Amino acid sequence: MAAGGDAAMLIELGAILIALAAAGRLSDRIGLSPIPLYLVAGLVLGQVGDGPLSFSDEVVQIGAEIGLVLLLFMLGVEYSGKDLSASLRDSRRAGLLDAMLNFWPGVLAAILLGWGLTAALLLGGVTYISSSGIVAKVVADLHRIANRETPAVFSILVIEDLAMAVYLPLVAVLLTGTAVLSGLLLAVLAIATAAAALTVAIRFGDPLSRAISSRSDEVLLLTILGFVLLVAGTAEGLQLSAAVGAFLAGIALSGPAAARARSLISPLRDLFAAAFFVLFGLELDAAAIPPVALVALALAVVTAGTKLVTGWRAAGELGVGGRGRIRAGTALIARGEFSIVIAGLGVSAGIEPQLGPVAAAYVLFSALLGSVATRWADAIADRLPIARRLGGYPGGAVGAPAPPRSEHVP
Repeated sequence: MAAGGDAAMLIELGAILIALAAAGRLSDRIGLSPIPLYLVAGLVLGQVGDGPLSFSDEVVQIGAEIGLVLLLFMLGVEYSGKDLSASLRDSRRAGLLDAMLNFWPGVLAAILLGWGLTAALLLGGVTYISSSGIVAKVVADLHRIANRETPAVFSILVIEDLAMAVYLPLVAVLLTGTAVLSGLLLAVLAIATAAAALTVAIRFGDPLSRAISSRSDEVLLLTILGFVLLVAGTAEGLQLSAAVGAFLAGIALSGPAAARARSLISPLRDLFAAAFFVLFGLELDAAAIPPVALVALALAVVTAGTKLVTGWRAAGELGVGGRGRIRAGTALIARGEFSIVIAGLGVSAGIEPQLGPVAAAYVLFSALLGSVATRWADAIADRLPIARRLGGYPGGAVGAPAPPRSEHVP
């Protein structure tokens, strides 16, 4: 590459990092998740024009791909085989209700907008899954890790992420536009791959962890990154998408190696995940968002209500009182990383021009609404007659068993 090209790329990367830092500082100051601000930063940078910050396709594509792979891998790593088994056993009914209530609003909205079936299924995925990153961070920041409702919240997140292990490969098949027979074969392969990864996580996670583990942090980091990239690349070659491969690789890895992987890869994950949201915003036309803002806001309000019902039911199955059930519901409102991943797949495939803007605006609204509602959950509960009748418990920890992933909340 010519010297001028090197200089331009360094300037572009520097601008992205400065934008990330500015968004992170602002989010810390106002006490909200940085994800909406990262999206806004990307939208703003994308309007710079043809000057030194025009952002080459190479920077956008490679940066977004690496960020996506690491983000999905670290989400998968959060779960051990015991977490998966316990969540499927204890919260399966609430998880099914969650899917029914939150997937179909996106599908129906897409149909009303006149979108095709594939775009409707993608928007359903966008509205279905809560943001594990935002939820875990807000719960930790509010010191609610040991609250009685928190295990219900994290169990729903586990089930949702497991559902993504099957949903994402199937979506990847739809986006390839292959023939029916080939598509069915790929769908079977996708489900079999997801099932194999879950089996490895539950039965063979510890042996795999020991095989990968090393006393040297450097060797372990190189081994894990190599493992992730190989699995992600293989999945991409099989038309299952690199994101799917990375997520399944994370689920398959557990035990001591997974615990060390969190501490070693978390800084890289945070960097590239933040870059992923900025780069997603870069790919969008900011002028396309205002026309769909009302649609996205209405969808955010409706699905905030459906998540409240989900959390209310899930916490109720654990015998939690009214205040705690409202806390659980508000904690699940925020959408984030997976919603953008799903929308990004559709944007890359050129499925529906409005999908990216609607998803971006929807994540902005739902992440802000969720963060604010979670902080004010007790006040909301005090104003709801049904929550007051069911009673509750004083604020703070109540000595309940720690939820899955509490020891490594991101």
